Amino acid sequence: MHWMWFETIGLAAEVAQVEEGTLRERALDYAPRVAGAAVVLLAGWIGVRIAVRLAERALGRTPVDRTLARFLTNLLRMGLLTLLVLMALQMLKIETTSLVAVLGAAGFAVGFALKHSLGNFAAGVLIMIFRPFKVGDQIEAAGAAGLVEEVGVVSTVIRTADNRQVIVSNTAITSGNIVNCSAYATRRVDLVCGISYADDVDRARALLLEILALDPRVLKEPAPVVAVHELAESSVNLVCRPWAATADYWAVYWDTCAAVKRRFDAEGITIPFPQRDVHLHQVGGRAAG
Repeated sequence: MHWMWFETIGLAAEVAQVEEGTLRERALDYAPRVAGAAVVLLAGWIGVRIAVRLAERALGRTPVDRTLARFLTNLLRMGLLTLLVLMALQMLKIETTSLVAVLGAAGFAVGFALKHSLGNFAAGVLIMIFRPFKVGDQIEAAGAAGLVEEVGVVSTVIRTADNRQVIVSNTAITSGNIVNCSAYATRRVDLVCGISYADDVDRARALLLEILALDPRVLKEPAPVVAVHELAESSVNLVCRPWAATADYWAVYWDTCAAVKRRFDAEGITIPFPQRDVHLHQVGGRAAG
């Protein structure tokens, strides 16, 4: 029995020596690969940082939106780091085909689950590239109107005139018409002023031109237009169309309305309200209307 016990111990020792030698051989075989992979990772990481900084500087010299520039640089960083890791794994003789397949399948599943978010993302990229509006513009889009506070890759933040925040998905914005009230330096103010049929049209027109001439915010070029626009049921409607700087649009609109009311009252020109004449005819002893 003691003899068998010592024989088992000796056999186990031989096996341990063989395994130790195999492990040593494998370690010596893998050591250069691990060292090479480590060097590639370190050098590649430094190279990625340099490439990203160069990309940031290059994008900073272009009119590309800052949000889009940050997204593109982050995308570049992630892509380069992924390639770097795959290169290191291949140097270690690790099969990456199945890993890439798994990542691809996972990406497809995530993309299908987030298709609406990806649609908003794609719309946000288009907005940042073609720039139909920018932060600070006054726009009307997707049923919202106000000042653009933020243009993101998924949604756009709009502050309304009554100081409410509206977050609109980029897909909703790009799928409809976009009205950018700040796209040009000047805007035309459209007013309709009604006078009575008994009033002098030429006198009313001259007063409107005089009111506009006294306002320094009204531009000389293009010249304001005042003309008879419509013979309505209760009034003769004159259009008053001055031009002003975009920033002065509402101030000119409101001040002109107030000035027209005061001046017409002072000159005895009537601004009529809707009215209808009813004639009664006596038919068979009864009044019929």
